[in-house]
Amino acid sequence: MEIEKINLAAKLATFNEYWTPKIVGELNGQYVKVAKFKGEFVMHKHDAEDELFYVIDGQLFIQLEDKTLELNAGECVVIPRGVEHKPFAPKEVSVLLFEPKTTLNTGNTKSDLTQTNLDKI
Repeated sequence: MEIEKINLAAKLATFNEYWTPKIVGELNGQYVKVAKFKGEFVMHKHDAEDELFYVIDGQLFIQLEDKTLELNAGECVVIPRGVEHKPFAPKEVSVLLFEPKTTLNTGNTKSDLTQTNLDKI
């Protein structure tokens, strides 16, 4: 297996779709993903998985039950399993995600935004 660096900006430049995470690596049973978000997502939770959102570029908001988090470039948050959350971005934002391979992007909520077969780029 050849070890190569991952250029996140180059990977993000290969697609334009929103809410469609792309796999860029694997780490201890987890996927490392990049995604572009814009607009509203769905309120959901993951019963068995924690999720890490790291903002590469732009601004991401995550609505929780009692507050809304604002994440800017260079900031991250870990959403613990079982916590309902709803990401949204008024403008395009680029995000790095760390999630177990079993994580479904919409968690316990099925919608048009549910992605079951992620592309590796």
